[in-house]
Amino acid sequence: MACWSAENATKAYLNTLKLGQKGKEPAVAEFISALAAGNNAQLMVVACSGAADSTTLALVTAAHQTGGHVVCIVPTHEHLNASKSVLGMASSQVQFMVGESHQELVLLNQADFVLIDCNLVNHAEILKAVQGSFSRDVTKPNGTVVVGCNAFGCRGWSCGSKTQLLPIGKGLLVTRFGAAIATSPRFGSGMSKTRSSRWIVKVDKCTGEEHVYRIRLPQGKVIQA
Repeated sequence: MACWSAENATKAYLNTLKLGQKGKEPAVAEFISALAAGNNAQLMVVACSGAADSTTLALVTAAHQTGGHVVCIVPTHEHLNASKSVLGMASSQVQFMVGESHQELVLLNQADFVLIDCNLVNHAEILKAVQGSFSRDVTKPNGTVVVGCNAFGCRGWSCGSKTQLLPIGKGLLVTRFGAAIATSPRFGSGMSKTRSSRWIVKVDKCTGEEHVYRIRLPQGKVIQA
């Protein structure tokens, strides 16, 4: 990832929106697609608890915007066959892997966007594998964005203040590891190293629609939701 691209995020969101029906709340697939594309992710890895679904398809859409690559890890060969059926023609644009292997850990260490299904029994171990890569690898100045889906009730996701829990779908946990925020192009050279961000959810009282905003704040500034 280099810097945030609003254009990539918007295009990926709209293209993913075309794949399904718009509900009254932000769709998980659309949000994930926009987040990955906006961060210009090049290697996107998704760890599924079963067959691939619309979230994997969302990353394929993001990859179209960024010129990136999608790897999907599924538990069994049965889930692999089901995934290809669900994704259809888009499955040819995904590299599939089955089960756990050393190669998968290597990919997790190299990825700049990781999507983990919190229904996976070992989702906490996957998170630790990504987090641990930054204690050994200093060549990733822009870090890695890790998203946990189906996160409501999740107990194994421990990243402290780095994590945002978003009320989208069945819950999304968003974490960034290893980002050198002070030197990131999206902030410019004059921004403080203590810049932080928070997610704000607003509900339209007339339509019931939820709108999620990401707001970056300088040190000492607080926004009341």
